[in-house]
Amino acid sequence: MQPHLLLIFLFLPILLPGMWADPEAEPQIIQYLLTSHFANISSAEVSSVALIGDIPILTLDSANWSIHFYWPWVSQAAAESDVEKLMSQYKIGLRNIIRFVHDIVQQTEEHYPLVVQFRTGCVLYPNTTSQGFLNVGWRGKDLIAFEVDKQHWEARQPSQVAELVSKSLNKNKSVRVLLKHLLSIWVCQSNFPTLKRYGRAILERQELPVATVFTRSPRLDQLLLVCHVTGFYPRPISVAWLRDGQEVPPDPVLNSSPILPNADLTYQLRSVLAVAPRDGHSYVCRVRHQSLGTHSLLIPWGSIVWNGREMENSSSAIEAWDQGLLPLEVTVCHLEVAFPLPIFFLLLARATAVCEGKSSISTGSEQN
Repeated sequence: MQPHLLLIFLFLPILLPGMWADPEAEPQIIQYLLTSHFANISSAEVSSVALIGDIPILTLDSANWSIHFYWPWVSQAAAESDVEKLMSQYKIGLRNIIRFVHDIVQQTEEHYPLVVQFRTGCVLYPNTTSQGFLNVGWRGKDLIAFEVDKQHWEARQPSQVAELVSKSLNKNKSVRVLLKHLLSIWVCQSNFPTLKRYGRAILERQELPVATVFTRSPRLDQLLLVCHVTGFYPRPISVAWLRDGQEVPPDPVLNSSPILPNADLTYQLRSVLAVAPRDGHSYVCRVRHQSLGTHSLLIPWGSIVWNGREMENSSSAIEAWDQGLLPLEVTVCHLEVAFPLPIFFLLLARATAVCEGKSSISTGSEQN
């Protein structure tokens, strides 16, 4: 895996922790991530990537520090923001950083190899206010942070290195003033809005979730209901199990995987509910996502499947199906305890296909 892509996957769990939130209320973030690996006193390898949210927009070639733009619109925005001129100064800054780190190692009890990380950018809040940031990590832990409003470096750990670095950087007032200007004015008020304007189609795209419900039987007295949701974007999503129309509360029998990235810049996760076989209850997997608007995607276990219609229980799904409110492309799969046999034939008569192989959204047992 390329170093800049590895950076994205390492930072995603930290930068995007929430499963579900109102998209309109979420802050937007642009960040530049830089990792420097110092093998010895004469070696330094730098990897860097910039992202808006979880979308990579540019990388820095570790061999010659040249810039690679991921999208044509990033290049257009860069031309308007005069990024090339700024990046020439950035290269000078990189050389100074490398020299500074080597000096710190010599002045302290630090040793090689050593990894130093930088994270800088801007957070834009829904009320249109913004906040620039610049954080430095040392051997995988927070070292110092630049307080933009105070124009001051502050230690983030009680160590000799943190105290020495923050004290040294605070001596240069002109650099601190320049950093405040770059973060508050250039990044937050110029660079970020320009990139958002040029990249609106990519940054605001939405992809519908694709859901599958199937079962696992790890032992005779337990049945695992698995709701697998994939292909959705943006990342925030809500996946819940309904038992007889009521949401199953947090419980040891209910487990969800982390939200994981797919290769096509979409996401996936699984929600697993442990139940007793033939317990007499009905179960529905409910998916809520920005791309669905005010609707919910409900997939009853062992029953029909559809997308984009909000139903609160299986009986309302039958009513909507019978009234033609659900798309005819849906597929009927294994119908087990969820519906009586007559309803099965009603659904089968209205369906256009029988569950054979894969469908965009399906229920029943997982196909191997």
